[in-house]
Amino acid sequence: MKPVHEQMAIIRRGTANIISEEALEQKLERAIKTGVPLKIKAGFDPTAPDLHFGHTVLLQKMRQFQELGHEILFLIGDFTGLIGDPTGKNETRKPLSPEAIAANAATYKAQVFRILDPVATRVVFNSAWMQPMSAAELIQLAARQTVARMMERDDFTKRFQACRPIAIHEFLYPLVQGYDSVVLAADVELGGTDQTFNLLMGRELQKEYGQEPQCVVTMPILEGLDGVQKMSKSLNNFIAIQDSPDDMFGKTMSIPDGIMWRYYELLSDLSLETIQQLQQETLAGRFHPMEAKKRLAAELTGRFHGSIEAQQARVRFEAQFSRKEMPDDIPEITLTTEATPLKVAEALRQAGLVKSNGEGMQLIRQHAVAVDGVKVEDPRMALFPGRRYLVKVGKLRVAHILLV
Repeated sequence: MKPVHEQMAIIRRGTANIISEEALEQKLERAIKTGVPLKIKAGFDPTAPDLHFGHTVLLQKMRQFQELGHEILFLIGDFTGLIGDPTGKNETRKPLSPEAIAANAATYKAQVFRILDPVATRVVFNSAWMQPMSAAELIQLAARQTVARMMERDDFTKRFQACRPIAIHEFLYPLVQGYDSVVLAADVELGGTDQTFNLLMGRELQKEYGQEPQCVVTMPILEGLDGVQKMSKSLNNFIAIQDSPDDMFGKTMSIPDGIMWRYYELLSDLSLETIQQLQQETLAGRFHPMEAKKRLAAELTGRFHGSIEAQQARVRFEAQFSRKEMPDDIPEITLTTEATPLKVAEALRQAGLVKSNGEGMQLIRQHAVAVDGVKVEDPRMALFPGRRYLVKVGKLRVAHILLV
């Protein structure tokens, strides 16, 4: 195993919170001395058949722990799925049928090993210990927490204050998730920031059962293709890990420029130093944002489909969007820049596509300007000498702009 400080540097990357870093360092130190790896737990309720890039934020962190030599417990919540996770919900969820959960769980097992090493991953189902639990034992488990503690959950509090129903069985969800950690004797549990209450319940129950409490590592919630709401199949703003190469590449290219670097940090295998350098080059105008996004799209598509498929998807994307809604006789405009980059609005004005820089800036803010098939999100974006760009303003104004 790597030294503790090296492991912690890898673990910290992209995390929202670690509870607590001191305890995790002690666990890592013990693992190095004893040669016994830590048990790293993460649970996924099989509520939909497809895993998406939002799920892979956790899976990537699990893989990092795996590469550091620790044991990965991929928990499929086929029992908790019957309850329905109340996290963030304004009303009681309808639980899925056992048949739907079983079908979804089977697809999860197939998908997860596109990221994790199947040999070093232990897949567990919490129905294995919850299904045999008697009613008396479940009551004993429920007796270990109070209603007041459950009402500390933000979503329960809001629903109570709004006079929205809270079903009693919903209180069982965090209890069962926490009890999973007791059964597995987890050293670390991973989850999204929206799962913090449930993850901390695992620590509390482990103390109740005389175990050393697990450390909690929370990961940020990845925004979906709209750049605002969390990635979700129900919101149709997701990229599924089973998407075709063309869909995966194209969807990645559609994310707003503003969250591209968040995708880089949470999903890319590039070092933070490389990402920061790439971001600085882009912000300084020395690297085109669209090229940065194509690099990201190619890496993520290549992870699930291989580098050849990713390259072919890029070629097809570029061919498709260079032809899309374009007239046959596109004018060619040459601008002399004296070897300095031109802001897009200035280039539009000099090319005669807008009357003023102000009009150009307004159209950019309205998302009405596209360069090489990608909408311009950042008014600071620049065009560079020695390159030829396909620029589209609205639906009717199109030109090739060559900067010399």
